[in-house]
Amino acid sequence: MDLVVDVYRATECFPRHETYGLAQQLRRAAVSIASNIAEGQARDHLGDYLHHLSIANGSLMELETQILIAGRLGYVGKERQTQILSRTAEAGRMLAGLSRALRQRSRTHTPHR
Repeated sequence: MDLVVDVYRATECFPRHETYGLAQQLRRAAVSIASNIAEGQARDHLGDYLHHLSIANGSLMELETQILIAGRLGYVGKERQTQILSRTAEAGRMLAGLSRALRQRSRTHTPHR
């Protein structure tokens, strides 16, 4: 959720004509990451959880791309861009670790046939 807050704060400074363009795309992608993690965790089946984590990871990749675009357009300063990309890298590692742990747990708890 810290990533969402960072993105919202970064997009507050975007030009007015980007309010419904890149700024909105960035915000949606960031919110989608947190929302899909939460929704997946609330599901009854591990497969659903892993599916939502995969969607969250896709949104994370969208966000990284959009931050790079915003940087090239001069909408985000280098320091803020680096800060957000650092958070996306951290979130990516956390998502990968969680997915790995869930898959491992499912293999150790699944009866062999």
